Amino acid sequence: MRLLQGRMDAETVFSDDPAAMAEKWAAAGAELIHVVDLNGAVNKAPANLDSIRRIIDGAKADIQVGGGVRNIETAARLFEMGVARVVIGTEAIGNPEMVRSACREFPGRIVVGIDARNGRVAIDGWTTTTEVMAVDLARRFEDSGVAAINFTDIHRDGMRSGPNIEQTRNLAEAVSIPVVASGGVSCLDDIRNLLPLAESGVVGVITGRALYTGDLDLAEAIALASAAA
Repeated sequence: MRLLQGRMDAETVFSDDPAAMAEKWAAAGAELIHVVDLNGAVNKAPANLDSIRRIIDGAKADIQVGGGVRNIETAARLFEMGVARVVIGTEAIGNPEMVRSACREFPGRIVVGIDARNGRVAIDGWTTTTEVMAVDLARRFEDSGVAAINFTDIHRDGMRSGPNIEQTRNLAEAVSIPVVASGGVSCLDDIRNLLPLAESGVVGVITGRALYTGDLDLAEAIALASAAA
């Protein structure tokens, strides 16, 4: 399932078999598959663990999971299931010390998800927009051991309007933490336009809707990024 701009009332269901989709992307060359428990993000606790387990069991790729991770115990449970990386979003604002503790307990495996609306951080499954600026939040986690920051421009998410190059570059240049761009990626040109941001610290791209609609061929995108590395 994919949402438009994070709205639960604007969902599109592309498949009722997430595990099969994960296997498809792994077969196309994906080495890390980003999974979001949308219900978990809104309900503040994981809600799709069975589906996540099937994805892990079936896909020959590392799995990264976010949505509803509000404590270290939840992160530990996901790691025990076989998840490679856990994404923490809302608690990065509400409980940053928990994030730092998780980084110490699971070095190199905790990702901070920063989702922004007009530059301000949105939390609780994007249902609440705070006054905290995305760049300021990212800076709080310098030297904490965060493996990466997933930065999503909510207004671009699912809209096939192209990623927010300027905001992504600004955030990447503000911190030494590797940044993964997300939101608005719709075609091979969008991947091409993001490649120069590698110099600023952008190390990857998350794309969803464009893969399901066929507007972006994953194997071609991987080949393009690999050639530029």
